[in-house]
Amino acid sequence: MTKLQVAIDLLTTEAALELAHKVAPYVDIIELGTPLIKSEGLKVVTAMKTAFPDKLIFADMKIADTGFLEAEIAFLAGADLVTVMGAVDNATIQGAVEAAKKHGKKVVVDTIGVKNRVERAQEVTAFGVAFVELHAGLDEQTLAGYSVQTLISEGRLAKVPFSVAGGVNIDTIKDVVAAGADVAVAGGAIYGAEDPAAAAKALKDAINSVTVA
Repeated sequence: MTKLQVAIDLLTTEAALELAHKVAPYVDIIELGTPLIKSEGLKVVTAMKTAFPDKLIFADMKIADTGFLEAEIAFLAGADLVTVMGAVDNATIQGAVEAAKKHGKKVVVDTIGVKNRVERAQEVTAFGVAFVELHAGLDEQTLAGYSVQTLISEGRLAKVPFSVAGGVNIDTIKDVVAAGADVAVAGGAIYGAEDPAAAAKALKDAINSVTVA
């Protein structure tokens, strides 16, 4: 069953916790976005894990160097999953995976900036990462012609564990699930909604309604 991940791109611990309390019944993974972590530091990871010990806490660190060190810092703060950029040297990804194994945690590779996401997804999966995030960032999503369907198609082609992030909403989430995604990542579709709890519930219900062959 595809997991639902909420990406929290707010800027304070208080706001993040307030949102998380609303949507926690409907999500499997709580992601603390890069802007939030840069604004508040890793104390927000600790606060979130303390508040929701039964949820997977995803620290979107976007590690680009010193893979072992930065991943370990996040894991010690309470993160269950951390991101490493797919465009970096393999050694950085492998270092983060080593830290994950040490702490019983997991690494996700983020494909922002990767030119051939399918090929790179297949390469990095061999390093022992949990899954690959086929990801279009907020800036890319504003470009003319952008469609989340590109990421969905790449997930089908890659045939590795993957998530989709970048335009997942109530209109596209069934396509994400049908493509076999391990995780569907929704950000603005939840935190930008008038009723975030209702939005998260609708997304979860949509996931549960899809039968994947």
